[in-house]
Amino acid sequence: METAAADADAAATASADTGRPRRCLSLLDVVAITVGIVIGSMIFKAPSWVAGFSPSVGWFIGFWVLGGVISLIGALCYAELAATYPDAGGDYHFLTRAYGPSVGFLFAWARLAIIQTGSIAIQAFVIGDYAAKLLPIGAASSAIYAALIVVALTALNIAGIRQGKWTQIVLTACEVLGVILLVVAGFTLASRGAEAPVIPAAGGTTFSIGGAGMAMVFVLLTYGGWNEAAYLSAEVRGRRGIASALLLSIGLVTAIYVLANIAMIAGLGLDGVANSSAVAADLAGGAFGAFGGVLISVIVVIAAASTTNATIITGARTNYALGRDFPLLARLGQWSDRGGTPTNALIVQGLIALILVVLGGVSISGFKSMVDYTTPVFWFFFLLATASLLVLRRREPHVERPFRVPLYPLTPILFIAVCGYMFYSSVMYAGVWSLVGLGVLAAGVPLLAFAGMARRREVQRGFEPVMAEG
Repeated sequence: METAAADADAAATASADTGRPRRCLSLLDVVAITVGIVIGSMIFKAPSWVAGFSPSVGWFIGFWVLGGVISLIGALCYAELAATYPDAGGDYHFLTRAYGPSVGFLFAWARLAIIQTGSIAIQAFVIGDYAAKLLPIGAASSAIYAALIVVALTALNIAGIRQGKWTQIVLTACEVLGVILLVVAGFTLASRGAEAPVIPAAGGTTFSIGGAGMAMVFVLLTYGGWNEAAYLSAEVRGRRGIASALLLSIGLVTAIYVLANIAMIAGLGLDGVANSSAVAADLAGGAFGAFGGVLISVIVVIAAASTTNATIITGARTNYALGRDFPLLARLGQWSDRGGTPTNALIVQGLIALILVVLGGVSISGFKSMVDYTTPVFWFFFLLATASLLVLRRREPHVERPFRVPLYPLTPILFIAVCGYMFYSSVMYAGVWSLVGLGVLAAGVPLLAFAGMARRREVQRGFEPVMAEG
């Protein structure tokens, strides 16, 4: 029955007006894109930081399990929002519906200028750093490779959603195999015992609330990105399909992360993981020799490329929704029926990401600068988006909800508290680039004023923003 309903849904959508998203993505497609965003380069870096704040192996593994549980709580909230209000704008649509077009506009501006383009630049720099080690092409190798990957993947997605999604499926499969390879390396070293690489022991870590909080900052950063599935809700087959995709993705990612970290502990020990500057390279090098270093560099490049491609896919959907609703930016709201993609939105997103790559390239650390630039703004809007579930439940109690979050309202309130803590932590511990990000967000206020005036003029002439089903 569900399959027949999904087929009928897809057929009905295909016959609808052109120039809008169509339900052409399967459950596998959405899971591949979501997992591809989440399992990125951070799993090869964050375990060392988490281990440094862990007083024991039990705490270390517990932090990663807790990260999965917190992500699941957030995913349950997003599953209800995305299933009830499917729209290519994702969070933009939820925020606009709950708080009005001004908040929605500022969020879309933040996605376009800070959050999504900054995330693309972050992963591009990871690719650039590792590619430069494999094949250096000069002093600016990292920035050049970063720029090339942004151009290449943007062009691929402009060609069409079919090309973008199949590239994502292949990259996601490769990165999951790469993490599995790390698991094999870890247990291989554990079986050899004395052959494991020698890493200086840590001085000892005692439990503290601050230390546990910092450990969770890195864990949740590694789990980050699952909410991007909401931007595909207008293109997935079946109203409950997006909820299934979110829950399956979180379950799969949690299992992979916990197993990978158990393997790292088995291979290097807690002190070894904490004091390793490249824990994945140490594991692969110890298990497979010199070839391991090259192999892990290739794996990290694939993982970062997977995240970059998926981020490009979902980011452009917000830009499309912004142009769809505000006449001043109407060119962003044009959907290509030929490729099934928002072409202009992809082009603008790619250009801004390239600018951030250039700016990051002239700083001491392009990667860290982009993390500081994006994190506070991301968690601020993440909090608002989760709170929109409470607002919309109260305001629209009779709307059909194909999926309802369990233990309401405790579940969303708990996740809102997590988002608040993460926002506080990112502001307190980030560098000057976090102020730059907040400044760019503030620059969206005058743009909002101009866009609002243009929108009111068009409304007087008969313009009506296109709202999604639900």
